[in-house]
Amino acid sequence: MILSGIIIISAYLIGSISSAIIVCKLMGLPDPRSEGSGNPGATNVLRVGNKKAAAITLIGDILKGLVPVLIARTVTDDSNVIALTAIAAFYGHLYPVFFGFKGGKGVATAAGVFFGISFPVGAMVAVTWLLVAAVTKISSISALIAASLSPVYFSFIYGNNVYTYTAGFLAVVLIIRHRTNIRDLWLGKEDKFSDKE
Repeated sequence: MILSGIIIISAYLIGSISSAIIVCKLMGLPDPRSEGSGNPGATNVLRVGNKKAAAITLIGDILKGLVPVLIARTVTDDSNVIALTAIAAFYGHLYPVFFGFKGGKGVATAAGVFFGISFPVGAMVAVTWLLVAAVTKISSISALIAASLSPVYFSFIYGNNVYTYTAGFLAVVLIIRHRTNIRDLWLGKEDKFSDKE
């Protein structure tokens, strides 16, 4: 019980490390919280910085979700503990204790969580995002569709278990976090990727 608590708390603390803010500061770029969309995530780092900074941010955010889940899976086979670890890492990114509880929208960290729980599901989510992005050139709609399909993918492979419910929960939170993007999509104002991006 104590070990499980330590794993879950550690996952939240790891998730609270803001890759976007740290990368931008180290590379002399504007704070992503005060530029572009104001979101400390890879897409906004690409807007206010460059591809290298965005790539590093993306990898960092994925690892924040992936590493805690892999550690949990190494220590225990209790699916409930693993699921709570995944949620804790995800919430760490959304509400980072080190950065005033104001974090990103959680897309990359959720992807890392999915890869950590199940590589096949993580791969399907990633491919879904890439395919939708290739067609629409819109990051937010790619994230929304990929996240919404994640519980379907889990259910297809594992049935209706705790991981399927966890994916469903993360999908709902991601949709809520993208509510302004959904409004802009409805109004036709959502930004598309540029040719440079």
